Amino acid sequence: MLTSKQRAQLRSMASTMDTIMQIGKNGITDALVKTVGDALEARELIKMRVLENSDMTVRDAAEALAAATGAEVVAVIGTKCILYRESQTKKTIELC
Repeated sequence: MLTSKQRAQLRSMASTMDTIMQIGKNGITDALVKTVGDALEARELIKMRVLENSDMTVRDAAEALAAATGAEVVAVIGTKCILYRESQTKKTIELC
């Protein structure tokens, strides 16, 4: 579980990141869960966008993906969500 200080650190880091995936009308599919899991393993911190044609709210999509991938929701801002999961193979982000 992330502390508020760690969440703030991760939000700050994510502010300059590009959105790497989008959730659209197909919602959370098995392929999306695998892709998100792979991205989290490689980067630990990712930013995603939920498109307007999605049937899910940004918060619901973020929580569903976090549950499916073992990640934590760092933040939900507008149409974007930020997820974090510590890599099992390499440590890339040092949290305070």
